[in-house]
Amino acid sequence: MCGTHRSGGPTVAARTPAGTGEPAMTGERVTGPLDGLKVLELAAIGPAPFACMMLADLGADVLRVDRADGRRSFEGWHRVLDRGRRTVRLDLKDPAGAAELLRLAAESDVLVEGFRPGVAERLGIGPQEFRERNPALVYARMTGWGQEGPLAQSPGHDINYLALTGALDAIGAADGPPVPPLNLLGDFGGGGMLLVSGVLAALFERQRSGLGQVVDAAIVDGAGAMLGMLTAMTDAGDWQPRRGANLLDGGAPFYRCYVCADGRHVAVGALEEAFYAALLDGLGLDPAALPDRGEPANWPALRAVFAERFAGRDRDVWAEVFASTDACVSPVLSLAEAAGHPHHRARGSGPAVPAPRFSRMPVRVPVR
Repeated sequence: MCGTHRSGGPTVAARTPAGTGEPAMTGERVTGPLDGLKVLELAAIGPAPFACMMLADLGADVLRVDRADGRRSFEGWHRVLDRGRRTVRLDLKDPAGAAELLRLAAESDVLVEGFRPGVAERLGIGPQEFRERNPALVYARMTGWGQEGPLAQSPGHDINYLALTGALDAIGAADGPPVPPLNLLGDFGGGGMLLVSGVLAALFERQRSGLGQVVDAAIVDGAGAMLGMLTAMTDAGDWQPRRGANLLDGGAPFYRCYVCADGRHVAVGALEEAFYAALLDGLGLDPAALPDRGEPANWPALRAVFAERFAGRDRDVWAEVFASTDACVSPVLSLAEAAGHPHHRARGSGPAVPAPRFSRMPVRVPVR
């Protein structure tokens, strides 16, 4: 066991210097709606750090507990996700390290852990041990499969969780295999976001009961919840069980991406009639000369017409054509291009900027 905890507000760009046990205290203090909330984070990867980043962005004082040797998997990849923390190193396999963690938790409001089910209990740092020290503690658990079930002890990643929810099967081209949506849908949408909402709900309930509780956030649960509308569409007969044949999966000619003359793409989202009319106008097409878009049997012919038109000009030319219209046509930007887009520059938006925004408690941008 090594390291000590300092009380006080969260700081930005916080890291423990190599070879020391002191939490780093650098940067300007971050304020926000969660100012005063103390969060204890057991170092993990993916969705748990994302959730704790959001809590820190909102003003919580997040102390991350790293391994005693300071090693972390994919540390470079977590450069943004790790912002706004102070850190401490503890050997949780050492009884002294576990005891120090229990002491820190007695002063905390939330603990976040991302171990496989049963690991925390074997280390003597499961919910029961903390409940005895701090009955008001919200103990938040982040896993892929959940705390119980046949797969609870199985390894997995975003792609595996989406595969078993049905989400992955619905994503991809009609003539190809399913395509993983990066790790946005599982790790961060169905995982980290779910964890944050669970933590905030438990904290709200604690105001009435005075007691904390265990939050079991599983990616399969979160991804499954996000499939609610798709499930309803399927039940209503409005979603076909094949990729590239539906309204929102690239099947509809007015809701898909098209390649332009320079090999780059535009995204078309002209769902409503008024937006569709603006799309046709921008493309220079006569509505009377086109088949009814409301009949899916006509979609292949419409896709061919639109594809031919978009292929005739460069992406940025089309972006200019549609810039002042309601056609819902946008250039598909690279990550580098997105950072320089005028709208993002005007709002100061981007992966490094906290969201959402608040009228009375503006959150300062953390320094990574």
